[in-house]
Amino acid sequence: MDLNFKNDVEAIEVFVKKYQALRTEIAKVIVGQDDVVKNVLMAMFSRSHALLIGAPGLAKTLLITTIAKTVNLSYSRIQFTPDLMPSDIMGTEILDENRKFKFVQGPIFSNIVLADEINRTPPKTQSALLEAMQERSVSMNGVTYQLPDPFFVLATQNPIEQEGTYPLPEAQQDRFMFNIYLDYPNYSEEVQIVKSTIHGSMPEPDTIMEAKDILFFQKLLEKIPIPENVYQYAVNLATMTRPHTSRAHHWANDYLTWGAGPRASQFLITGARTNAVLKGKFSPDIEDIKEVAHNILRHRIIKNYKAEAEGITVNNIIDELLKR
Repeated sequence: MDLNFKNDVEAIEVFVKKYQALRTEIAKVIVGQDDVVKNVLMAMFSRSHALLIGAPGLAKTLLITTIAKTVNLSYSRIQFTPDLMPSDIMGTEILDENRKFKFVQGPIFSNIVLADEINRTPPKTQSALLEAMQERSVSMNGVTYQLPDPFFVLATQNPIEQEGTYPLPEAQQDRFMFNIYLDYPNYSEEVQIVKSTIHGSMPEPDTIMEAKDILFFQKLLEKIPIPENVYQYAVNLATMTRPHTSRAHHWANDYLTWGAGPRASQFLITGARTNAVLKGKFSPDIEDIKEVAHNILRHRIIKNYKAEAEGITVNNIIDELLKR
């Protein structure tokens, strides 16, 4: 793609067209799940990571491999199991033919990393992703290795099987910009899925972008101006989730044991900015924050026993906060 634009306005127009083309190519393979596709792409262009939660068979893995093809990025899949070790993710040192230690890169050294069923491995192994997701680097025996750019972790989690799983630590969850729920397809979508897959052949999506294009548009998004009232709204929304603090919402005091940290405020702005540009706007507003709030906040606030007893969900709490 030619990245020589007259100005940022022209670049944004091209970005929106390329995004729509990505959606079209992904739709050749993935039936429905429009909001899921949008949110995964938003996280990628926001230079962040996403956690996908859904029942088996909802094409979580297929979605990620399809996106990797449409943007022509290197891709690796790590199947998380109870016996997975940190070295299986990051890599290890071996003795070469000259009897010198050589670092062999693990599957984390890819542009797109699928951490499949991330909650099936112990916290020790889960933590191997922490530095990679935050610092975009891996440290081994005092040497730091930079990961490829762009770098994007998509993790999947099965919400219905609890046997043999480990809770995902809050510090790990906080690294994910979005917590995306996948629901079952509707009747007509499922009929289309069965028709398109029962014969064993799947359409191949075309490549729409390259790594350099993604990096360019990521930097373009960072230049988008943010109005002061949007900053204030994002921070106010995050602070209202923190129970028993001066700015806490009464629902936070009643139903939460823990609220969202400063990273939530940052991601609310980042997500709103990307959401606005993908709609062809040149600056985000409060409505853009509201559109991304559930995916950003739902894994950062923790309910208490009272909320469980009264059947109050995390989404109910976020809805109440957004009314303010």
